[in-house]
Amino acid sequence: MGKIIAIANQKGGVGKTTTSINLSACLANLGKKVLVIDLDPQGNCTSGFGIEKNEIHDTVYELILNKCTVKNSMMTVEGIDNVTIIPSNVNLAGAEIELLEFNEKEYILKNSIDYVKDDYDFIIIDCPPSLNMLTVNAMTTADSMIIPIQCEYYALEGIGQLITTIDLVQKRLNSKLTIEGVVFTMYDGRTNLSKDVVDNVKNNLQANIYNTIIPRNVSLAEAPSHGLPITKYDARSAGAESYKNLAKEVIGVK
Repeated sequence: MGKIIAIANQKGGVGKTTTSINLSACLANLGKKVLVIDLDPQGNCTSGFGIEKNEIHDTVYELILNKCTVKNSMMTVEGIDNVTIIPSNVNLAGAEIELLEFNEKEYILKNSIDYVKDDYDFIIIDCPPSLNMLTVNAMTTADSMIIPIQCEYYALEGIGQLITTIDLVQKRLNSKLTIEGVVFTMYDGRTNLSKDVVDNVKNNLQANIYNTIIPRNVSLAEAPSHGLPITKYDARSAGAESYKNLAKEVIGVK
């Protein structure tokens, strides 16, 4: 049975999509079969894999509104073995309102993914930068969550609310949900600020914190515009090495 991990943080620009894309690609490189679910209406995870998001008919939007089957919503990622994606585009922005009329709307994604979760080693869900019904669906579907935290002054802003939401979901909707770990992103070792943020989070957040720290890296920033994960765009970069190491930590490989 596949392990389902939601990548979530209500704060935008912290590296959720970058982590979703590159962790998935690195898990695939380690021989794991991976399904990626783009649950963000911006569709950046979809385009980051080189898919023209505005030309797709069956997306996660159609899936959660029961307009297509989970199999029909899946696409293989060209040039990357072992990765399949359920894509997204701007249509998903309207799903929040449309879901209001559904019974058990918190479980709509889970009910679809249950049909295919045994086919994959890992299912990675890229969450939107807000605590809305889409994120709640990700949390009810997932076994665990990875929280990317950017190494900047406001790093802990909103994390408390995210933890509170996770607690509520655990109590009311998904008792098995856990925090897989926290990963620091956009780390700049030349600054005291990045080091202070890491120390601050370690001292104040009671959660597993990955040893791997994702650096601020030009190649990581450029790769999405080419529709490639970092392992395809610049496999020897510091960014690629860091995500390879993160994937090993997630799997538990030393």
